[in-house]
Amino acid sequence: MMMKKIATLAAFAVLLLPPAQAEYLYGFADLNVNYLDWTTKTERNSGGFKEDFYYIELEGGAGFDWGDFYGFFDMENTFAGNDSKSDGEGGRFYGNSTFRIASKFSIGYNLVNNWQAYFQTYYAMGNGFYDSTNVFGVRYKLFTDSGFWMTPFLGLNYTRTDGWTGVNGGMLGWVFGYDFNAGSQKLSVTNWHETEFGRDDNYLGFTDPDGNFIPTNSGEVGHNGALALWWHLPKNFSLGLQYRYFRNKLGQGGYGDAVIYTFKYNF
Repeated sequence: MMMKKIATLAAFAVLLLPPAQAEYLYGFADLNVNYLDWTTKTERNSGGFKEDFYYIELEGGAGFDWGDFYGFFDMENTFAGNDSKSDGEGGRFYGNSTFRIASKFSIGYNLVNNWQAYFQTYYAMGNGFYDSTNVFGVRYKLFTDSGFWMTPFLGLNYTRTDGWTGVNGGMLGWVFGYDFNAGSQKLSVTNWHETEFGRDDNYLGFTDPDGNFIPTNSGEVGHNGALALWWHLPKNFSLGLQYRYFRNKLGQGGYGDAVIYTFKYNF
């Protein structure tokens, strides 16, 4: 328990310093290595923009008597360069083979009867782009004795990109999980999902490195998420198989998906 508390607080001290009088309830932190494999159809529909990639992630969170927080920091294509590609028509763009960083942080402050004031922010940056999505709203926390838990949320979406900034409709989302045993093996199923709605017309595109705005025809509604199966091994290791999906998101219209293979060490 002591090592878990130290790892959790050390990993996220730069993000949040809880009041000294706060009562610590739980915490976790892990380091994981992932390989994301886009489906052939998704790669083809992206016009060559999306490519398979690996990423290293530091993740953790903690709960206190006042609420809880969670965060991760990703380094994608950690040792890759920033080479651009030709679009075949004299223009250039930066594909998934370039180095990028992505991070997410969320915090829930207890109100009454499992309701929380909720904030989350996601930031991604690479050579030639950045994207920041910030949600302000409410969240409900549901936990059961059966091992199932769920935390749905609803909020206002404020977006900043290299091409556009402003109020961008709203976001409905959730995280849920189910912990269970198969014989002597410890397993869990988790899902995170986000639906953006009422998005601004000027947001639905991106700016290429030459400063040209490229519309994606993504529509007012977008979906983003992943469904995962986790196998919890001895010695604090876990293996994960994740189905990653999106629709009208990630700079691309229509439906796209991938499989993520994860190796995780839990501190």
